[in-house]
Amino acid sequence: MIRVLLADDQSLVRAGFRALLDAQPDIEVVGEAADGEEAVARAGELRPDVVLMDIRMPHRDGLDATRAITEDPVLDAVRVVMLTTFELDEYVFEAIRSGASGFLVKDTEPEELLRAVRAVVDGDALLSPGVTRRLIEEFAARSKAPADARGLGELTEREREVMALVGIGLSNDEIAARLVVSPLTAKTHVSRAMVKLGARDRAQLVVLAYESGLVRPGWLG
Repeated sequence: MIRVLLADDQSLVRAGFRALLDAQPDIEVVGEAADGEEAVARAGELRPDVVLMDIRMPHRDGLDATRAITEDPVLDAVRVVMLTTFELDEYVFEAIRSGASGFLVKDTEPEELLRAVRAVVDGDALLSPGVTRRLIEEFAARSKAPADARGLGELTEREREVMALVGIGLSNDEIAARLVVSPLTAKTHVSRAMVKLGARDRAQLVVLAYESGLVRPGWLG
């Protein structure tokens, strides 16, 4: 059972998400929060698998709340998916750098919301490749200047290649097709790169690919 915490200051939004999620046999909404401060507290109490977190909330915004959750070692297994009214919200890239596993627009199709919740729990693709590419295209140029290639020396040449492909928004299946390997092999390379770099999930791997300079803004493969 996937345990979900809903964090949004609009009760109608929470009610709609709860109705959808609780109707699934493998998903359970274990709690709700009306602001960022409450979201952090409830995450600590409930230890959910996933937090659906609105970016704009009173008292403490979703960005700061996400950072507090993802930086707490006790909550290392908790995954945060940001919710936004705008598909290309100015805070989205920073949210992912802060530890969020992805983002969704509030009016997303129900099937996409359910897929996203299940995907982040599995540590798989944080977003659909198309959305990932748009996110990268819009926000990568605003990211910090490339840092030292921190830890990249630990990666094999193939792992660096796979990490670069993750960075431009390719799914495991697309990576497999590009490199002419099996999807399982592609997923294994992604997982090994994440472990070596200490990345929580695929989202952080994307950020590291840009911050290390392995992938440059504008290169979308």
